[in-house]
Amino acid sequence: MDKNELIKNILELKKKRNAVIVAHNYQMDDVQEIADVVGDSFALSKFCASNNYDVVVFCGVHFMAESAKILSPEKTVLLPERDAGCPMADMITAKDLREKKAQHPGAAVVCYINSSAEVKAESDVCCTSSNAINVVRALKEKDIIFVPDQNLGSYVAKMVPEKNIILWNGFCITHHRIKIDEVKEIKKHYPDAEILIHPECKPELVELADFVGSTKQIIDHAAQSDRKEFIIGTEMGVLYKLKKDNPDKKFYLMSQGLICTNMKKTTLNSVYEALRDMKYEVKLDEEIRIKAKRALDRMLEVV
Repeated sequence: MDKNELIKNILELKKKRNAVIVAHNYQMDDVQEIADVVGDSFALSKFCASNNYDVVVFCGVHFMAESAKILSPEKTVLLPERDAGCPMADMITAKDLREKKAQHPGAAVVCYINSSAEVKAESDVCCTSSNAINVVRALKEKDIIFVPDQNLGSYVAKMVPEKNIILWNGFCITHHRIKIDEVKEIKKHYPDAEILIHPECKPELVELADFVGSTKQIIDHAAQSDRKEFIIGTEMGVLYKLKKDNPDKKFYLMSQGLICTNMKKTTLNSVYEALRDMKYEVKLDEEIRIKAKRALDRMLEVV
């Protein structure tokens, strides 16, 4: 099928299944175009929980579809590409976290949303890249085990120095691979450009930023800024919305390595097949789901 026929069939199946298609900001342009909603992972999960669709097609990676299922257990949640995972989420297991907790009794566990349902279930509270600072600051405990992203955790530690942040040695392989020389070099080419960086990047890169924030915060900042040129330090998929929303501004990718291969696995064809065959359904153990939901609920309570 050509693109137009694929889109026609997707829309027909979506109506037939009473389905909604949500896509993360890092998805392929074609996938973002046909999605009903595009955004950050937790915002998409909250959207899914607040509507009456029977089926959710989550164009993202596994932990994101899990989060949607945690909040919407009655809905059928489909992940179009079964092997679209997150290497950072795979860098810690529930067993790993239990062992870490045993080493630091009395410490609160703050779990970045980029993690499995099992790890969320072992945590006291979840956070996103946009609210991590506020979540940590709101906790009464001084000692905080922060998992799994060492870079986001380091940024939080810098911003909340009154807390003792115990880091896990995990990272986003896409953000982590950017080299400081690349940032300095591109700044030479575009000296007037504002540097916008995701806190999943290494601390020495974050130090060079004019603005540090989540994907949505980067999108919002670029739209509100009076500046006309921006160097973007997050996954390349965000350029689609940045350019679409700001046709009068210029955006330069900080590094050509800012590509998440897992996010790029989902295609129009895989969305079509997911709706046609109702695959691949995300299922969770109910006990784990309930515990993981507590950590997500507490995040909303403390910020």
